[in-house]
Amino acid sequence: MKPAASATMLLLLALLLSVAAPTALGGERKPTLVFILAGQSNMGGRGGATVGGRWDRYVPPECSPSPRTLRFSPALQWEEAREPLHAGVDVGNVIGIGPGMPFAHAVLRSSSVPRGSVVGLVPCAQGGTPIASWSRGTDLYNRMVTRARAAVAGTGGHGKLAAILWFQGETDTIRRENALAYAGRMEAMVRDVRQDLGMPNLLVIQVGIATGQGKFVDLVRKAQRAVRVPNLRYVDAKGLPIANDNTHLTTQAEVRLGTMLAHAYLATLH
Repeated sequence: MKPAASATMLLLLALLLSVAAPTALGGERKPTLVFILAGQSNMGGRGGATVGGRWDRYVPPECSPSPRTLRFSPALQWEEAREPLHAGVDVGNVIGIGPGMPFAHAVLRSSSVPRGSVVGLVPCAQGGTPIASWSRGTDLYNRMVTRARAAVAGTGGHGKLAAILWFQGETDTIRRENALAYAGRMEAMVRDVRQDLGMPNLLVIQVGIATGQGKFVDLVRKAQRAVRVPNLRYVDAKGLPIANDNTHLTTQAEVRLGTMLAHAYLATLH
């Protein structure tokens, strides 16, 4: 099946499910603010999952479930969000704590968002992926756009897509040519996803990488700072605690990153 046809079928399925059957929430809550979580493993979450090939199952208070924080499931339904947030989405990997839940909690604590807001998180990250795998027409790009459309449709008109949270680039540190091409590829991806979602000014919050799988970390970081598209914000992960594998953020680092992302989002509301 062609990617476009597959994406269309997934969207139609989501619409049918939202009309024909109750959601996992029993129809009680729908998101008002929807956020796409995309990129690779540090967005997918490896906090507490870098030793022994399993997650340690520790959930800090900042990542605890809340009826005002929902997740868009792999089955394209809204449900109460619980760690690990990317379970069933970041396939083939051991998943742990990521920045999504602490981000949601920090946003909801703020007086800058309307009282009674409900945050909807749409996990889309996939570990070990270069930015070229997120260009228009790729499976990951199509999955992200399809899930974004279905997630907003699944709010029943109550929610809006507020931002894309993007943390990716570690794989692009392996080859010099990929590091040098990063800024242009990121700019193209942002332009394309905004066009395909019909939101030309959609906020994108990009995380600067702290580590990499190769030796061109500084080149990728430089490229990330060189990205020039409107309404893009930058949050730097450098300096956050790194796990024993020297690549992934620790659980507490992910919590701090989630709060940093929330502050970046909230700053755009003033």
